[in-house]
Amino acid sequence: MASQFALATRGTPAGTARRTPSDEDLRRITAALSLTAERYDRSGEFPRGNFDLLAREGLIGLTVDRTLGGHGGGYADAVRVLGAVARGEPSTALILFMTYAFHAAPEKTERWPRALYERLAHEAVAGRGLIGTFRVEPELGTPVRGGLPKTVARRTPEGWRISGEKIYSTGSTGLDWFAVWARTEEVEPRVGTFLVDPTTPGITIEPEWDHLGMRATVSHKVVFDDVLSPLDFAVDVRSPQEWAPRSGSGDGSRQALWNALAIATIYDGVARAARDWLAGYLNERVPTNLGAALATLPRVQEKFGEIEALLYANRVLVDNAAVAADRGELPSSVEANLLKHIANANAIQAVAIGLELTGNPGISRRNPLERHYRDVLCSRIHSPQADTVLVAAGRAVLAG
Repeated sequence: MASQFALATRGTPAGTARRTPSDEDLRRITAALSLTAERYDRSGEFPRGNFDLLAREGLIGLTVDRTLGGHGGGYADAVRVLGAVARGEPSTALILFMTYAFHAAPEKTERWPRALYERLAHEAVAGRGLIGTFRVEPELGTPVRGGLPKTVARRTPEGWRISGEKIYSTGSTGLDWFAVWARTEEVEPRVGTFLVDPTTPGITIEPEWDHLGMRATVSHKVVFDDVLSPLDFAVDVRSPQEWAPRSGSGDGSRQALWNALAIATIYDGVARAARDWLAGYLNERVPTNLGAALATLPRVQEKFGEIEALLYANRVLVDNAAVAADRGELPSSVEANLLKHIANANAIQAVAIGLELTGNPGISRRNPLERHYRDVLCSRIHSPQADTVLVAAGRAVLAG
């Protein structure tokens, strides 16, 4: 049966305000997603059923502007939804985040062909239009550390011909659009985003993603072999110098904050799912020599209190930053990245404490705590990574 929220949003005319999901809506979504989380972790397949659910709930277009039929959601709205989704199944949240950040970026209305952007926006509102940006390459690594992409877009009369390889391509097998980071084959190369339809001939997805955690992100290698993309699908291509944040524009901090808040929220959601399971386990486990639940032991209560303190700090960090950003008060990129770093470290420590309290049951595949620990460890690999974040923060202060 369709939920009240889905019925309230389905068919909403463009320009009409949509109701944001209530806390009860989000709790229900978390519970539904958690039912299949183990299956997707074991199979490593794209979580299609989860996105069907989110589409029915009208949440794919959360950050699409209201004039185009979306919710017009900002940072705080996105954090609420991503946190609830991650608490149920975090790979789904990571894939969803890419679409949220994509529609929240202001340059879509400044640089893209208007009709093309509106097409993608309407698709998202209708429950489709999942898009992922493919940037990382075998030779280059992450573009955050500098360098031009090896993936090349060659202009021809019929359109752009794109050739190259992308790794860690989150959502690869389930996306509706690829946003491919490439350089032009010109005397003075330009760099930017080329929109590609995944059904275009010449695309091969090599199923090499077999990682410790976040397994349902299907972050496989995607190979482009002379793939045709229409000329107007070169949606944001600039000289390398133009990609530097404009002085005083806040573009760099806006992008950094979307990334920081989303990554922090997703892995905090993993830690909260672990905390929830742990609370049930500690109350149900009654050793015969104790004659009472583990939850009654002061030492256990103290350690559980440590978990609560870590998660409380995360909530204050993330929620305050999101609310302030919606008011136009953006942190610097350095501060945004520190938020991500601190929240991720807290999430990892919270789940690790759970393992201390459970012993062997905590690392049994029969129990979800083992999956939560594998997932939360993946927070360390998201760019910018800890060394980059801390060097930038230290340099900024030491430079005066």
